[in-house]
Amino acid sequence: MAAQDYIAGYPFAGVTRNPFNYVKVEQIDRDVVTPWLTLDEISQQINLYEDESQDAYLRSLELAVRQAVEDYLGLSIFPVTYRVWYGPESLTATPCALDLPEVSQNQYPSQPGVTIDAVKYYNSDVPATIVTVAANTYQYDPTGNKVIVQSLPSDINSNMTAPIMVEYCTAPNPLQTYPVIKQAGLLLFTHLYNNRSNTTTANSMREIPFGFRQLLQPYKPLVL
Repeated sequence: MAAQDYIAGYPFAGVTRNPFNYVKVEQIDRDVVTPWLTLDEISQQINLYEDESQDAYLRSLELAVRQAVEDYLGLSIFPVTYRVWYGPESLTATPCALDLPEVSQNQYPSQPGVTIDAVKYYNSDVPATIVTVAANTYQYDPTGNKVIVQSLPSDINSNMTAPIMVEYCTAPNPLQTYPVIKQAGLLLFTHLYNNRSNTTTANSMREIPFGFRQLLQPYKPLVL
């Protein structure tokens, strides 16, 4: 892209951007309570029957497995809330586009996979104050995984590295119900249940064929 196009702000306009224009991402809320794999599924997987003495441990391990699957695939089994920060260069086009790093599908096709909770910015006061942008001035674009803001106020703090922020929540992804995804979760659960240390005394340990990665790889987004 020509230098004058960057000066004009086209990478940050509503149609297309390259590169993505967020500065940093924070995960600000995540379900750490609700189980994904049931105790019955787990007990059958590890051949543990009529023994409830380990239920508390099994539940805590299940949560770790679920989050590992979410992190590996970049999908939400349960809702995850993010805060994304953007630099003042995002203001160089109208409307401007604010890219979202993590998105989701919705298990209900008529509903969006992402809910925008708020668009905020630091104003030019000293000290700067966080101001919330009116919800009727922006919309989520599911075709481009971005928030399109018709216009941002002129009092945004230009001295801060990333004065603009978007807070949003991803919906539970329908892929989490696929048997292949759950089977990968059960494989990882079995591995962690049977290997409770980060070290091994075995002479050689190799990843089993058609294991966790092989089951999940087709569903992992391709990053270009």
